[in-house]
Amino acid sequence: MTDYYADNHDRSEPTLGDQRSENSRDIPRDHGRAERRGAGTGQAPGAGIAHERRDERRYIRVTRAFQVQMDDGQVFDGLDLSQGGFALHSRRPIRVGARVKASLLLLAGGAEMIVPVSAECRHCTATEQGHTAGFEITDISPGHLELLRRMVRASLSGRELDLEGLMTGEDPQTPRKRGSAGQPQPAQRPPKPLGRYVALFMALGVLGVVAAATAYRNFMLIEPSFAAVTAPRIDIRAPGPGILQAHDLQAGDRVERDEKLTSVKNVDLESDLILAQAAQSYNSQLIDNLQENLDAGNGQVSLANSAKPTNGESVSFETVSPEIARARIDQFETARDFQNSRITALEARQSQNEVYSPCDCLVAWALSSSDGTYINESERIMTLIRTGDNDIMVEALVHMDDIDRIGPDQKAYISLPNTAGPISARVRSVALDIERQPRAGFPSWVRQQQNVASVLLVPEEPLPADSVGTPVDVRFTETPLIGTASEWVWQGARSVGQLFGGLVERFTDADNDEAPLAGEERQAS
Repeated sequence: MTDYYADNHDRSEPTLGDQRSENSRDIPRDHGRAERRGAGTGQAPGAGIAHERRDERRYIRVTRAFQVQMDDGQVFDGLDLSQGGFALHSRRPIRVGARVKASLLLLAGGAEMIVPVSAECRHCTATEQGHTAGFEITDISPGHLELLRRMVRASLSGRELDLEGLMTGEDPQTPRKRGSAGQPQPAQRPPKPLGRYVALFMALGVLGVVAAATAYRNFMLIEPSFAAVTAPRIDIRAPGPGILQAHDLQAGDRVERDEKLTSVKNVDLESDLILAQAAQSYNSQLIDNLQENLDAGNGQVSLANSAKPTNGESVSFETVSPEIARARIDQFETARDFQNSRITALEARQSQNEVYSPCDCLVAWALSSSDGTYINESERIMTLIRTGDNDIMVEALVHMDDIDRIGPDQKAYISLPNTAGPISARVRSVALDIERQPRAGFPSWVRQQQNVASVLLVPEEPLPADSVGTPVDVRFTETPLIGTASEWVWQGARSVGQLFGGLVERFTDADNDEAPLAGEERQAS
């Protein structure tokens, strides 16, 4: 193993003759470098220098990343490199004049080049980080010398040498042009494919069309203050006071015509009916008893002094003649007929407490019947909406400044949430009195505006019944051709945006779901 550190020679050992002095004697600096280098490489002194100019001499140092591996296995970081030598960084001082055998580890693209050399230390300077030692190459093979020359020239020209360049025989030069006519020209950059420019211009064109359609839609078309899907409303109210009976109807349920909805239990009405039936039975029994006594011919007849029991008190009886008994029978029959009429009236009132559906409708709202809910007469217990043909429409509130631009059968476009493409519609009516026909799906607080008019729109495509009450986007157009084009372009752009937004939200939710699982796995491990 070669000992090249200077701090290992503080103590002199006895040797035979003057052998140590001859081995440690420094070689004079003024000795011809070209002669030594030529002797190591097998070239004649001065060979390979005549064709180079002064600014491209072989002793120009370049700074690049490389390493120096000594024959004892130690590796040092290189500082600079030239065709004649190299410099490295060492933590310990290296003895001047030490001769070493090393390998230069150079990076060429993705490969590592190994250049074995023999070198001699010419100087060692102390620095803050350690020591900087400069070596002169004393022996190198011609092939490795050519490789080192091309690496140095590549660094001077600012180009990185790789295996491909070595195989093609390309010789990197400095950026200055040479005068020789046979100098190879650098490879021209291949032209970019035309498809990129076509796609770019198409994307710019699509963005321009979308921007123009959006501007036309927002500034040229008439936009109402508010619009929603509505339908005719039917309010089911209590026929009388009482307790609302149990029912299973909720908002969104469908009911058929004449289907029983619910009932109201009126305790007072039931009590009056029971008393009327009792009075009718009492009078019928009195008439039957008197008629039996008259038919028996017993002379005097005993009869009750009243045709109606009063407050549950006992009824007194008296004895009368048959003529008077026949007159009282007529009175009892009149009282019985009256009670029959009263019973019929009470039964009719009681039958009204059974509530039935007036149409094939959709339940929009229903009062809960839990805990024996008590309701008053005419109190709303349920709201139904008609869902037949041409019943579901869109109602829009248009400002009075724009109402003169809207007329019957005018074209309009409806945009439902989360749908692709607009729905065409026609104006059915324009009314200032927006309360003349009750419609479900429109909030009452919106109708309180005083400077708007109600516009009913009939869609050309039937709207789903569950969309009643959904706010929609409506645009009225005076030029159907341009308005239709702008509306379709805007709707398409909105659909694409919703699609990408849904995908991003889906991936975000997936990442959020995976994060807690990973945390649980780490805790479990």
